[in-house]
Amino acid sequence: MRRRLTASLILLALLAPVAGVAQGSSASSGRPAPAARASTKPAASKKTSNASKPRVAKPVVAGAAKRPAPKSSPIRSAAPTTAHGLRDHLLGLVSASTRSGRWGVMVVSLTRGDTLFGHNADAMLLPASTMKLYTSAIALERFGPAHQFRTEVLRDGAVLVDGTVQGNLILKGAGDPSLAPRFAAWTQGVRPMDALAEQVVRAGITRVKGDIIGDASAFETQRVPDGWRTRYLQASYAARVSALSFNENLAHITVRPSARGAVVAFGQALSGLSLKSTVTVRPNTAGASVRVWQDTLTQSFRVSGWIGARSRTRTYQVVVEQPERFVAAAFRAALEARGIQVDGVVRDGEAPSSAQRVTTWSSPPLAQLVATMNGESNNHFAELLFRNAARSDSAIGSAQVANQSLTTFLSDRVGAAKGAVYAADGSGLSTLDRVTPRSMVQLLGYGISAPWGQVLQQSLPVAGRTETLRGRMRGTAAQGNLRAKTGTTNEVTSLGGYVTARNGEELAFSFLYNGRELWRARAAIDAMGVTLASFSR
Repeated sequence: MRRRLTASLILLALLAPVAGVAQGSSASSGRPAPAARASTKPAASKKTSNASKPRVAKPVVAGAAKRPAPKSSPIRSAAPTTAHGLRDHLLGLVSASTRSGRWGVMVVSLTRGDTLFGHNADAMLLPASTMKLYTSAIALERFGPAHQFRTEVLRDGAVLVDGTVQGNLILKGAGDPSLAPRFAAWTQGVRPMDALAEQVVRAGITRVKGDIIGDASAFETQRVPDGWRTRYLQASYAARVSALSFNENLAHITVRPSARGAVVAFGQALSGLSLKSTVTVRPNTAGASVRVWQDTLTQSFRVSGWIGARSRTRTYQVVVEQPERFVAAAFRAALEARGIQVDGVVRDGEAPSSAQRVTTWSSPPLAQLVATMNGESNNHFAELLFRNAARSDSAIGSAQVANQSLTTFLSDRVGAAKGAVYAADGSGLSTLDRVTPRSMVQLLGYGISAPWGQVLQQSLPVAGRTETLRGRMRGTAAQGNLRAKTGTTNEVTSLGGYVTARNGEELAFSFLYNGRELWRARAAIDAMGVTLASFSR
């Protein structure tokens, strides 16, 4: 950002009512808007002096033209040259773009310190993935952009002179979301699990007499956050949450036909996990109908169905139910590929306090993890960073403690009201999450002067250019200018971030819509973003 504003000036602007907007109007007056109450009863008709008279049906005239349905109002951006003109246009977009649902909007000039527009600014609304703005801030505030999460390799037995561990080797997680083959570019082209195994070899280990154990005790045992819908749970964006994770807790299983039958295997290098198949091969076809899942009772991966004899190799993705054992299997495979013999099995467990460190693997800096989380809108990264922000020497990482930490941070440092945010998770996938547009803009304002503010801004997608905003607001004043976090579910579309107005003012904004008219609401959000970029006064 080209200009910085003191925290007191931003707070004054955010607490002040919007100039020129009457109390009780649809725009925020600085007081919480009353919540709308839903009713299951039909609306009662108004009583009139003719209420007791029988109703007479109007005659139908043959050939009479039907009244056309009302047309949807056009959604267009503008280039207002006054603050009043900006307010009028934004209010028009909010009012006319949707016929149902609920809006919450706030826009503040970080340069001048005044509130340019507010509409239901204190309404508690579902944020979807704009919740990741709060997760970014609490993690960066707690750790700083250079922080790295360290996964430890421990042993609970002595090491003989020939390199044999007289016991178990334990992989103890610390909430690193980047242990995945696709992040090899972050480690000079070596996949993280392979690099970790190489470090064990360099430590002189040649054999493990015991087991390979996955330790996820740094986090709570709840794998599915409160408020996640059941239909999410087999989707890649809703993988299980664990302090020890590999490949974002997604397994890949390949199926191909052969003369001897279907060949089924793990797509990743894994050792010690059960994979059971009943897939058959159908002659003279190139199709396939295959189901993959993990049995939560036996922990076996199961594959069923059929594949055509002329089919190509097919790869299927499945959400891992026990991440710790999955990671231990990947670690064992990497060790065995380097000649280390493992006599025992893979399992989950907790390292004893007497365990000795063999080596440590460090994640990329937090700044890089936040950039990936916000750019991809990666829920797995968000959940791990959120719980990490709650960890301490006396407390494990949990969503409940993280929510408490976030509330304290927002009220004590950002200046938000204590009840302005409730975070059941760190990604925004939970149906229990609630934020106010005011709290989001306050957070963005705080970020301007925070030591990590530039990291947060650079992590956000750019309109018309990058990531989740690549295809939006192209060819407008917002392209290459507006930086924001998107949010989308079946009932939410949202956007929160920064934009530079035509006259050089730096603006922070929060657009939240909860409802079903998502396409028109998103079009209105884009029009508002372009309008802010085109604004001058």
